[in-house]
Amino acid sequence: MDSPDGPADGTPSISRRQLFAASGAALVLGAGGTEIGNLFTAGSAPSGAIPPDVDLMVEHGVLKRVLLIYQAGIDRISAGEPAPLAAIHAGAEIVHDFVEGFHEALEEGFVFPQLRAVGVLVSTVDTLYLQHARGRQLTQLILSSSSNPPTRTGNGESLSAAMTAFVRMYQPHEAREDTVVFPAFRATHTPEQLVELANTFSELQREQFGAGAVADIVARVADVEMSLGIYDLNQFTPPPLTS
Repeated sequence: MDSPDGPADGTPSISRRQLFAASGAALVLGAGGTEIGNLFTAGSAPSGAIPPDVDLMVEHGVLKRVLLIYQAGIDRISAGEPAPLAAIHAGAEIVHDFVEGFHEALEEGFVFPQLRAVGVLVSTVDTLYLQHARGRQLTQLILSSSSNPPTRTGNGESLSAAMTAFVRMYQPHEAREDTVVFPAFRATHTPEQLVELANTFSELQREQFGAGAVADIVARVADVEMSLGIYDLNQFTPPPLTS
């Protein structure tokens, strides 16, 4: 059953206890701040800490790159080529460990409850909770289907369908968060509270993944992209337009 309380499939996510202990006064309602950049450049935050909404958007960049990995797998299966199972499985593990187990745990522990508390974007937040739950179901299917050689009439089609559904859902999901949800979340905090949240997010990253957390995850994504031949950014540049 879908639940807004988080994954029930063993995803190694941040615990509720960690979230609420770490957040403390950071979840106290405050006025919208516009001078957060000054606080960060003034050294109020530790080295490497960035505003929480920006941090979440950077983590979305990891997800976007996994979506490209999934799309490459979908395209190859559709063309009748062997499914790149190792690459797909590695991408799904990144989603499971980092996107679901950490990034979405931050959203569900800090962002969504805050917006509900002030009555902002409540319907949107409800949908985002549901989509997180659906995404975890799809990730389990992708992990399972990519663990065994697929057949054209068996789990190969299930694998492609699961990746297609995941890509279709998460493209608008993360776009809505970046353009509407995260700015609304930022506006409910003072600059000082945002610095405190930045410290909290940075510490939680270190606790769960060690130093250089995001850099290590990005390196994992890049390895998968190189294995698929989709790492070179220039290949996505269209040729010159002709009249």
